[in-house]
Amino acid sequence: MTAELVRGQNHPLPDTRLEIRVSSGVPLAAGATLAGADGRVTGAEWVAHPGAPCLPGVEVSRQAAARHRLAVDLEALPGTVHRVTVLLALPAGIGGPDRFGAVAAPFVAVTGLDGTEVATYTITGLDTESAVTALELYRRQGVWKVRAVGQGYAGGLAAMLHDQGLDGSAQLAAAIQDAVARGVDRSVAAPPPRTPEGDRIRHSTAPLAQATTPTPPTQPTPTDPSRTAQPPRTPPPTQPQPQPQHTPAAQPPPTGVPTTPATPTTDGGPIDYTHPRRQSAAPPPPPPTAPPARPGEPATPVAGDATGWSMEERLYNQVWGMFEDLARAAAAYRGAVDFAESRMEQELDRVLSDPRSRIGAAGDAARAAARAKCQELTDRAQEALDRDLAQLAAESDVVEPAFPPAFARWDNPVWHAYRVPMETPMALRLGDLHLPERPELSIPMLVRLPLERGLWIDSGRDGSQDALFMDQTQLRRLALDTAVAHAARLLAVYPPGDFTVHVIDPAGAGADAFAPLTDSGALASPPATGPGGVATVLARLTQRVDLVQMAVRGGAGAEALPPDLDTAEQLLIVNDFPHGFDDRAVTQLRYLADEGPTVGVHLMMVADREDAAEYGPVLDPLWRSLLRLTPVPDDHLADPWVGHAWTYEPPRVPHNSQVLHQVLTRVAEARRSWHR
Repeated sequence: MTAELVRGQNHPLPDTRLEIRVSSGVPLAAGATLAGADGRVTGAEWVAHPGAPCLPGVEVSRQAAARHRLAVDLEALPGTVHRVTVLLALPAGIGGPDRFGAVAAPFVAVTGLDGTEVATYTITGLDTESAVTALELYRRQGVWKVRAVGQGYAGGLAAMLHDQGLDGSAQLAAAIQDAVARGVDRSVAAPPPRTPEGDRIRHSTAPLAQATTPTPPTQPTPTDPSRTAQPPRTPPPTQPQPQPQHTPAAQPPPTGVPTTPATPTTDGGPIDYTHPRRQSAAPPPPPPTAPPARPGEPATPVAGDATGWSMEERLYNQVWGMFEDLARAAAAYRGAVDFAESRMEQELDRVLSDPRSRIGAAGDAARAAARAKCQELTDRAQEALDRDLAQLAAESDVVEPAFPPAFARWDNPVWHAYRVPMETPMALRLGDLHLPERPELSIPMLVRLPLERGLWIDSGRDGSQDALFMDQTQLRRLALDTAVAHAARLLAVYPPGDFTVHVIDPAGAGADAFAPLTDSGALASPPATGPGGVATVLARLTQRVDLVQMAVRGGAGAEALPPDLDTAEQLLIVNDFPHGFDDRAVTQLRYLADEGPTVGVHLMMVADREDAAEYGPVLDPLWRSLLRLTPVPDDHLADPWVGHAWTYEPPRVPHNSQVLHQVLTRVAEARRSWHR
């Protein structure tokens, strides 16, 4: 029976391997401290937090999220540890609330590995506090118990850590908040919500097709691989904004969601998932039905095997379901392998701790048995992973050819029959994502339209191994080519006159790379060069943001705007930053990055962050507000559930292909016809 605790109440723990689940209406940073019998934390090395999530016996989430699952193994704690304290804090500097009094009361549950609740605690009575000691697990006379604490701190993390006797608490608190900010920067978005009547239809007998359970993990927890993989679960909202219900956060992103994440979007409230063309009076068409499978075999995958009001929406939901399935399958495998290795180490420790079995035939037999058991468990986990990944690979093979242009790779034949659309799609493909367990299995990275975050195409070498071994000039050109491919796709999926692209190239260094845009006539005007050109474009776009914001706040319609104002969505591509940009221009770029997306002005920076180091931390908010993409594969994106490091694959136009030129030519022709 579950014990519902109140502040100060305790309850015995029936097991030593536990999960601590945290639910809140907004993203929180979660951590844990290990203390001795006197209750003091002796050093920063005994604090688990997003920047250092793993300690002996404790693992916490790697990023801020609205839901957490912390893994605790009390037997694995060092012998000097008598208390594990769970900490929660509101992230600073990402635009969310700064006090617990402004959000719903956090809910904490201590559960067994099977999900059975042991004790729950709702942390009420908070007001100005931005950090709280949620609960503590403590050892008394050889028995472990849980106590509801709920002690809040208006001074934030620094005050909370100092109260636990930690020297250098302010420095550690700053490091934790910085780690949270970096986690937000690399997150991808969470997928759309799942409902019982709107879930993906799965006819497979694989473990991923079992019944749903309430919430997904945010960290892989060691599990016995003899159990089946975790079943599908509804992903939580992970964006740094109040979301009391499950709302889709498709703009990363990541996590990218990743994101998501948990990737941040602007602070404009929950994202509206309704399709822009959805008619509320019509019932949704049923998704295609997979042909029945023979007993014991998974069903044949079908493109559009998800709910939605159109084939496009069903494919979008199906892709996010595949992304979630791959994340959980990999988490289950990694958790099973970790469990097997941990079990083997414990068995070997027992053998080595007994002098009678340390040497001789008995010791050799015990060691061999421990290694054999570990290998058996690992093989079973690998078998389950291979089965799940094979099903996902088969699904990917049928989904990819069915994509519309907005979702399709550049080598998809659908582009050869491209026609300028009359309606804006619901999402856009920015590349692909994969995990190291199966690099050849990639999941499309789809983001919702209109974009809610700008893009940063990183031309620096401080990142992936591929970038480190490339010539700097070659890498910069590759980054520009990637930016042009993204811009071309955006132009191609919008109706004529609904999307405008501007380019700032102060020194004209990117003239060759921008040739597909300029030669086709797809740009609204030639790339702006020199200080005068930079100032003119930035002034025009900042003025547009100001005018539209004033009209929106005043409740005025489009007729109140100047007749010469371009009301289409705007994309500004900035090359060679910060060279050729003065302080005023830098301020305008930050303004566009922060305020532009809400009124249809989007930023795409092609830059190396190290080049802007002379500005110091003043530009850190700019980089964090943009979704970082790379021109080479890089494992910098995290999903909003278990924090996997996903490798991002940029879009590639086939070598010597004319598809980009053909698409941009048709876009330019449609634009000219629309202006006549």
